[in-house]
Amino acid sequence: MNRKTMVLTAAAGLLTPTLAACGSASGGGAGTGAIVVGTTDRFEAAEYAPAPFDPAYAYDAGAWNVLRQTVQTLMHTPRGGGQPVPEAASDCRFTDSGNQSYRCTLRPGLKFASGDPVTAKDVKFSLDRVLAIKDESGPSSLLSTLATVEAKSADTVVFHLKTPDATFPYKLSTPATGIVSEKHYDAKKLRHGFDVDGSGPYTMKAEVKDNHLVRAVFSKNPHYKGDIKLQNDKVELRTFEDSAAMGKALTDGRIHMVSRTLSPAQITEFAAQPPKGVKLVPMPGLEIRYIGFNTEAPVVKDKAVRQALAAAVDRNALISKVYGKSAQPLYSLVPTTVSGHVNSFFSKYGEANTAKAAALLKDAGIKTPVKLTLHYTSDHYGDGTAAEFEALKAQLNSTQLFDITVQGSEWADFRPAQKNGDHAAYGLGWFPDYPDADNFLAPFLEQDNFLGTPYANSTVRTKLIPESRRAVDRNVAAPALAEIQDIVAEDVPVLPLWQGKQYVAARDGITGVEWSVNAISDLQLWELGRGVSG
Repeated sequence: MNRKTMVLTAAAGLLTPTLAACGSASGGGAGTGAIVVGTTDRFEAAEYAPAPFDPAYAYDAGAWNVLRQTVQTLMHTPRGGGQPVPEAASDCRFTDSGNQSYRCTLRPGLKFASGDPVTAKDVKFSLDRVLAIKDESGPSSLLSTLATVEAKSADTVVFHLKTPDATFPYKLSTPATGIVSEKHYDAKKLRHGFDVDGSGPYTMKAEVKDNHLVRAVFSKNPHYKGDIKLQNDKVELRTFEDSAAMGKALTDGRIHMVSRTLSPAQITEFAAQPPKGVKLVPMPGLEIRYIGFNTEAPVVKDKAVRQALAAAVDRNALISKVYGKSAQPLYSLVPTTVSGHVNSFFSKYGEANTAKAAALLKDAGIKTPVKLTLHYTSDHYGDGTAAEFEALKAQLNSTQLFDITVQGSEWADFRPAQKNGDHAAYGLGWFPDYPDADNFLAPFLEQDNFLGTPYANSTVRTKLIPESRRAVDRNVAAPALAEIQDIVAEDVPVLPLWQGKQYVAARDGITGVEWSVNAISDLQLWELGRGVSG
């Protein structure tokens, strides 16, 4: 989720029936009925992506935001962030000094929305299923350290790990480990379409039109037992084609809040002069953007080319020209606000250092200008992406060291081509699965990584990542994490560009907005309520 904001293409015959009545917003924040939240995330089902809301397949921010409302996990991120705490579980802990055995006890009386009991066998079934299906686009890599799951009793489950993994509690808070029932999910096959069943705080009904999910209506699950406190009985998630249409629906009072994604221009406008009855709420964010490389592609195979790009890029100018308030420069895969971050790329290359870029290419005997196409997805990360890549093209070409062209394509074409190695250089984003430096490094560098990159560094894979996962105190992991970041800056399999800031806009009278999205972009619809907001 990728993770994150995945857009799925359509195919007939895979969809759930249209929901007859989904409700609508009733003016601004006042009134009754569902609280309506807008998003530019788009969901379709296709033969190559048939199961957008199956926990064994879904690995993107949009789909996970649906699953977090409906499919319960043993752990979850508490209000305000911090270490994960029990959710479907009443207690979870490591039971050995080596952090290789993790035990959870389920809450008493836990039930699926159907009324059937949730047992340790369901937990085992759910995680075994993710590993058995091992979908190439799915989240099974998150469970790479899991050896076996043991249902010790009806309410006790034990996870046996291959290697020490202090981040495992975080992984149990992700929808990849969502608890599902054998009655609705096949042990070895994905569940096609938009149906989703779980024991989470809400049930979900989908309205589908022209093979698109138009809206999802979340209704309070009467059987829910967990750590989450619901502030409403019903929330509707409504999809929009673009930020402009979503913003107009907010200012017109047809929706009550927008979660994803306001454009940079809208953020600037709303911050300077909010529309009547609308408030803009800034929030911490951990989204990152970067250029990835197929390190076997002839044009970028020599790391000197990748290093020269790292030296030549001007992040501050890029952000100033395109993103303004909504981004800040990033000099590592790990965001500045995450423990373990070091500015490895700035330390090695500085910023917009044309002389250094020229020297790197000259020393490697590489003829200039280097001809390179930067690929990006035109419909996936918001309205600023095309402008971002035009700005990158202009600044890199101005060095006369590069002859850059840019090419945009829809996600349905872009992502398969990127995974297939067709693009030498490409732009992608990352929304973390959990707020730990491990999740900004391992998904790009481990075997079977998210990018499908041929790049491999044995020191990182076999020594540093395992070493960093041994430490429950994440400050103890800092030296290994810093060494990984320095190796990435040296080899440049990816080139970090910027770290995003989050903004949510909402109508007056909607409460809990400040808690409705956390730092890793999890949508927490249960926090929204009605009242007098200040």
